[in-house]
Amino acid sequence: MPGPIDDVLKHLTELSPQDWVVRGGWPAAAAALIDADIGTISGAADKAIRVSSTPDWLLAIDFQSGHDSLAKLPDLLLYNSALFKRHGLPVRTLLVLLHRGADSRKLTGLYERGFPGEPFDAALRYRILRVWEVPAAAWLSGGLGLVPLAPLGSVQKADLPAVVAQMKQRFDREAPSQAKELWSAAYLLMGLRYESAIVQSLLRGVVNMKESTTYQAILKEGKAEGKAIGKAEEARKMLLLQGRDRFGEPSAKIVSQLDAVTDLARLEALGLRLLHVKTWEELLGANGTTRHPRGRR
Repeated sequence: MPGPIDDVLKHLTELSPQDWVVRGGWPAAAAALIDADIGTISGAADKAIRVSSTPDWLLAIDFQSGHDSLAKLPDLLLYNSALFKRHGLPVRTLLVLLHRGADSRKLTGLYERGFPGEPFDAALRYRILRVWEVPAAAWLSGGLGLVPLAPLGSVQKADLPAVVAQMKQRFDREAPSQAKELWSAAYLLMGLRYESAIVQSLLRGVVNMKESTTYQAILKEGKAEGKAIGKAEEARKMLLLQGRDRFGEPSAKIVSQLDAVTDLARLEALGLRLLHVKTWEELLGANGTTRHPRGRR
């Protein structure tokens, strides 16, 4: 789930990695982030946490807010295997679904890959954390990295002002220097579930006149990021429309690769490259990475 929300969630995970071990249903233990990069393999898990236990193990976390969660399962298997090879520790995988639109009955906690009618060749057991099923109080009582997720938890709209007020109490008491950053995270995450007017009203209700500049900064930052996301979505939609006309219907893998491109300039470069290639695969390159379009001779 690339983009501003992805960056926000990665940062929140850094604030309290041990809380994700507990939220995932495993026993509490000391935990610290490790490098989630998997070297020569394109991509990485959103975050990887080393859990101090007997034996030590790794927790690979992946956040999903889009409708393509099923298409992400092959990646989760890849990340799990690659992290094990790199660090030599057993790996557990946690798939965090941020809202109902990312859910599917086919997300069972077991992914198997193989030939039809034959035993599977590879499999991955993973746990699913559906954020909206966790009471808001549970998010509020965790580390600071969990608190901005409280409005996405199990909460009625009528109770949102009280939830946001409790968030403010924790931010003011425990991290006043990080309050702007945490509110910005909350603003973006709440946009996954609530209309912009509701989010703005809730934030305005907890930020007093003394802090009005902070509120305006949060609002401005959120609007700018929202506009950037909107432009990228339009560019991707046009790319898919033109690509279907030239190459035919893209595979699920191609759609997933395009969804991973969030930079507007890269999408525009793909739009130019589309004029000089003959297939979806050639457009994205052998490794699914973009290349600069060739100029006309």
